[in-house]
Amino acid sequence: MQSPSSPSASPEQEIRPSSTRSRKSIALLVLVLGVLTATGPLATDMYLPAFPQITQELGATEGQVGLTLTAIMLGLSVGQLVIGPMSDAWGRRGPLLVGVALFTVTSVLCVFVPNVTVFIVLRFLQGVAGAAGAVVARAVVRDLFQGDDAVRFFSRLALVMMLAPLLAPLVGAQLLLVGPWQLSFWVLAAMSALSFVLVLLWLPESLPREARRIQGPRQLASTVGTLVRDPKFVSPVLTLGLSFGMLFTYVSAFSFVSQNEFGISPQGYGWLFAVNSLAMMAGTQGNGLLVGRVDTSRRLLLGLLLALVAVGTLLALALSGVAQLWMVSGLLALMMFSVGFIMPNATVSALDGQPVAVAGTASALMGSLQFALGGAIAAMAGMTPSGEASLVSMAVVMASVAVLSLLAFVWSARSKVG
Repeated sequence: MQSPSSPSASPEQEIRPSSTRSRKSIALLVLVLGVLTATGPLATDMYLPAFPQITQELGATEGQVGLTLTAIMLGLSVGQLVIGPMSDAWGRRGPLLVGVALFTVTSVLCVFVPNVTVFIVLRFLQGVAGAAGAVVARAVVRDLFQGDDAVRFFSRLALVMMLAPLLAPLVGAQLLLVGPWQLSFWVLAAMSALSFVLVLLWLPESLPREARRIQGPRQLASTVGTLVRDPKFVSPVLTLGLSFGMLFTYVSAFSFVSQNEFGISPQGYGWLFAVNSLAMMAGTQGNGLLVGRVDTSRRLLLGLLLALVAVGTLLALALSGVAQLWMVSGLLALMMFSVGFIMPNATVSALDGQPVAVAGTASALMGSLQFALGGAIAAMAGMTPSGEASLVSMAVVMASVAVLSLLAFVWSARSKVG
């Protein structure tokens, strides 16, 4: 059987899990899946610095332009629920190629939007199409790897995909120096076209035909029902979704908190964001180094405890009124470091016990709940008398979610014992 990294390998050839996969093969797989999973965060974050320019050019309000961000998040959530079951029924490559192609087309169309309403609709469709990369990438990893091998691969993959939120706002700001806001969408279209070529040439089918499962509405409902009744799936998914909510609360609220309560500039905020993203990358790599030495559940517990210490201390400082920027930044960096442990281990814990035939549906359900919980939790930080997030409201939400994440982990541990 030819290696998937070989240029002469047929893309239609099915590949099976292998413990002898070469380093070159794994590196190429990380590259292809990393580019796919990075597309969503880039589409979400790259155009953020251009919000004022977009508002002026389209004659829209800030709230209307903000809905374009909400639309793509909703699309990413809905798209995963649709594309996941499709990948279980028809294989991974077909739905992925269609999704990447549609993402390329919608990215180009966003360049020519006549008004904000059309922009919102296109961003929703872009999110639906972009969901293919995330959900299929996780399913492919489940097809090919298990246990510590899967965690090790997810840690490598996280290193690639986490460069996206680190670089996206910085790249978007620099693009505004050389062209209009539409340039960001040309870059997205080019990156998506590159992803299409990479998948077409170097990502063979990972789901054997005999393992595929075509499900009608009743069968799909039955599969989803089985998943949501399984504590070994639901509890790590809750851990993952709640932790993502903690992370997204930071992403959505800290820009306002840092600039309005601590008086730093937008550029200063950008650098703090970059440093904290590096802390998250360091966490994923630290987690990878512990693979084979410490089991998955203990690595996950370590991440949850570090997160609770970080945000619990942040809450205490916020309530006491003695918080300074360097303290807050250090604690947020520790929280981000802990997320680097939580994400890959919770993902593997949720998917590892599921049959390959439902990996796409399980991945879709997990991803959809992750975005839904993340968005809902982050919105709570703005539920203050002023309607704007503060350091206290941000810390209250993050600390509460950290506690709930730990409780979900305890439920998971008890379900395994039972």
